[in-house]
Amino acid sequence: MKKSQKNAFDLLVKPVRRLIEKRGFSKPTEPQQKAIPKILEGKNVLLISPTATGKTEAAFLPVLSMLLQEEPQRVPGIKVLYITPLRALNRDMLERLEWWCNNLDVKLAVRHGDTETKERTRQSRSPPTVLITTPETLQAILPGWIMRRHLQHVRWVIIDEVHEMADSKRGSQLSLALERLRWIIGKDFQVIGLSATIGTPDKVARFLVGNGRDVEIVRVPVGRTIQLKIVFPKPEAEDFRLSSKLYTHPEVAARLRVIRNYISERKSVLLFTNTRAISEVLASRFKVWDMDFPVSIHHGSLAKPSRIAAERGLKNGELKGLVCTSSLELGIDVGRIDLVIQYMSPRQVTRLIQRVGRSGHRIGRIAEGIVVTMDSDDTLEALAIAKKALKEELEPVEVPHKPYDVLTHQMAGLLLKRRRWQFDEILEIFKNAYPYKDLTKEDVEKILRYMHERFPRLAWVSFEDEVVLKPRRTKALFEYYFSNLSMIPEEKQYLVVDESSDSAVGILDEAFMAEYGKPGIKFIIRGSPWRILHVSGEKVHVKPVDDPTGAIPSWIGEEIPVPFEVAQEVGCIRGFVEEKIKERLPPEEIAAKLSEQYPSDKDTISRALAETVEHVRSGFPVPTDKRIIIEDWEDFVIIHANFGSLTNRAMAQLIGQLLSEKIGYSVVVQHDPYRIFVQTMGAANSDQLLMLFNEMKAMSDQSVRDGLKRAAVKTGIFKRRIIHVARRFGALKKWVDFSNVSLQRLIKSFEGTPIFEEALKEVFTKDLNLERLVYVLRKIREGEIEVRKIDTGGNATPVARVGIERVSMKTDLIPPERMRAVLIESAKARLLNETRVFICTNCWDYIEMMQARELPDLPKCPKCGSTALGLLRVEERKALPLIEKKGEKLTKGEEKLRRQALQTARLIDKYGKPAVVALCARRVHASDVEGVLQKEHRLTDRFYELVLEAERKAISKRFW
Repeated sequence: MKKSQKNAFDLLVKPVRRLIEKRGFSKPTEPQQKAIPKILEGKNVLLISPTATGKTEAAFLPVLSMLLQEEPQRVPGIKVLYITPLRALNRDMLERLEWWCNNLDVKLAVRHGDTETKERTRQSRSPPTVLITTPETLQAILPGWIMRRHLQHVRWVIIDEVHEMADSKRGSQLSLALERLRWIIGKDFQVIGLSATIGTPDKVARFLVGNGRDVEIVRVPVGRTIQLKIVFPKPEAEDFRLSSKLYTHPEVAARLRVIRNYISERKSVLLFTNTRAISEVLASRFKVWDMDFPVSIHHGSLAKPSRIAAERGLKNGELKGLVCTSSLELGIDVGRIDLVIQYMSPRQVTRLIQRVGRSGHRIGRIAEGIVVTMDSDDTLEALAIAKKALKEELEPVEVPHKPYDVLTHQMAGLLLKRRRWQFDEILEIFKNAYPYKDLTKEDVEKILRYMHERFPRLAWVSFEDEVVLKPRRTKALFEYYFSNLSMIPEEKQYLVVDESSDSAVGILDEAFMAEYGKPGIKFIIRGSPWRILHVSGEKVHVKPVDDPTGAIPSWIGEEIPVPFEVAQEVGCIRGFVEEKIKERLPPEEIAAKLSEQYPSDKDTISRALAETVEHVRSGFPVPTDKRIIIEDWEDFVIIHANFGSLTNRAMAQLIGQLLSEKIGYSVVVQHDPYRIFVQTMGAANSDQLLMLFNEMKAMSDQSVRDGLKRAAVKTGIFKRRIIHVARRFGALKKWVDFSNVSLQRLIKSFEGTPIFEEALKEVFTKDLNLERLVYVLRKIREGEIEVRKIDTGGNATPVARVGIERVSMKTDLIPPERMRAVLIESAKARLLNETRVFICTNCWDYIEMMQARELPDLPKCPKCGSTALGLLRVEERKALPLIEKKGEKLTKGEEKLRRQALQTARLIDKYGKPAVVALCARRVHASDVEGVLQKEHRLTDRFYELVLEAERKAISKRFW
């Protein structure tokens, strides 16, 4: 803070200043210094700054200051609405907000989906001044007569983690809800948005406040405070020994060794992965290597006690590292972080900046991040992303364009409030929301026609008079509105069943099944390759295969798409190498030149360029940002295209469609951000694919759009999207099951409706980049991108090899004889490190949260000596009433917990620690645990095999 600048805290009212001193804040952080004066002036503000730079206080303190200055404090009502996208509210943030409010005698309450009825009634009778809620709960309370009356007093709306919502339908829904709130109040309110670093801040600011309203952007840049390094570990002698202990490849062992060294040298490290599956594997490998290594795991599916223990452990220094997914990108408090490690390329610039922004939390400290990569594609991609991150070249935020499903839901909300609306009134309210800035009367009519014509009706419409009325029977309207408060799609899961033994192999998610769930497709799950035989309902029947060639990793559906610009930069690097080798520059010098532009050393870059150098020296042209290469390999034609995930998927779908029309049957097409694999089975080769490119480049832009639409509507991806959209329109019940035939009929019936139109729109923004494909084909037509076919004699080129090897390496194929040992060691590591709440069911005076491994062989209550310890999966505070209310009447939820405690205590009393370990298994009930313990009551390999079998059976039960 410059000397000439006035301390922003001095602008706040005296009671707030006194508390700031009490809290120990000596001076404002940069975001606070910049934002507080603007907020006090009554301006709408979007505050963009890294995590843990005091954003919450920057928004909340000036609002509290203005609130205390207001005369009508005596008028009861909600004055401040604090909206957060986190369904599990951030405990640390809540405690901080409560501290300020309690000390200023301002009433604060929280309301979300899990708020108990008693608390909701209390809020209705005596409204809080500050209400913390989620976008979905705001939807739920807007139509309610009593809560709506309280909301009429809202003067300030603070929206936390705006970047989490702006690019999703949750955000579109929130923007319309705020317009409804403005209409209810009859005047505007001040809006303050808090965001992590994002691309296109202007667009996010417009999204925050709506059309035609002023907003100021306060931005604290991160580029100057971030330090990045890319590391591509090379296996050493010790890694070959370690790999046999961990049942993995030496390359994987090398990565684990490097990560372990970084964690050992630091106090607290966050290790981010891109998928939950990879998090599980990494955490498990560290524990198999060394059970006492102070590292734990954190992701959304873990039991609450395990998540809380992980957060606390890192904060208080018991743990040195947490393996985590995006669950820790948002501001959950885990104390000060020394270092962020990203395992494998983060795939997007914004994601890297937000993750690395978690480290160096003292203001002014450098945020330090290391990306540990797995192969040359991964390394070049990480280099491209890191360079863009340091220049703050972030991906633009794509705000959904007037989504119809959200609009339908919000129109239903209006009808719950008032029975008669004119079309123009609806248009007037909703077109103020940024996602709906170009909403037309035709759009409104289209949606109202759907609501009028469906059965049962959601609205009665007179199109001549341009008036909409609430239907006489309102049950369907209420049901539709309150069943669809959430815009987050509920993903279905599929059970994989081994046809030969009728046993469960594992689970595949909806995203994977939508794209690849067809008979004949090979995929990898639990370390082995399988072929899909047929799919019936929610079950995928498979048989094991020996040859993993072309098999797809089962977690591919979870992967984050690589943007077009990043893939193009990778193409640029390869093109630069080709050019310099032709100029006879040695590879070491090329790597040295690149190390001046990218954050890595020349040795790492040299390793990443090895295949590109070999490719050029073999006499092959390199695929670049301006060159597509086509080659034959076994049953495949490989198309090298540096256009990123969504453009390559779009190109793959179009090629698949056009090729299928030529040869008379469908072909399997896979893709990654740099290649398209066409499995032709000898029906076509690189010559025919080259001819196909010539045909595609001759197509007009509109023909490309029409061709891709024809291809897209036949895909599983479209089926998945149309089901999600139809559910949000209320046209399908939540878990309706379909055979393929009935689904095809259903899709046909939606043609020509807003449902079909919206599903296509979603596919072309989230799954396939249609406009970018049109752009690429135009550039081919204009000669700016060349397409070349090369003759390799049937062998894969070095750059193609990277893509081929990636499948087999990433999926970590494990021979069946080693699989048993892997599963047992992994189960041991996972179960012993689970955290649960233990409560004495004898004296009801002892409660403690502990890891299973910390318990003695015969666990006892330290207060009364009883061995009747109950085990609970909830967090400690939820179990506390069982002790505090000893002998008193319990609520239904508390009584259920008491029964669970008694049931598990009976097993622990009888079997000791093995019962605790078995009760930590996933989805397994106490009755199943008893069956395991009757067969084996000691912690042997057989015990862990039985627990795994019980877990598999528990999974199967959900599908039978």
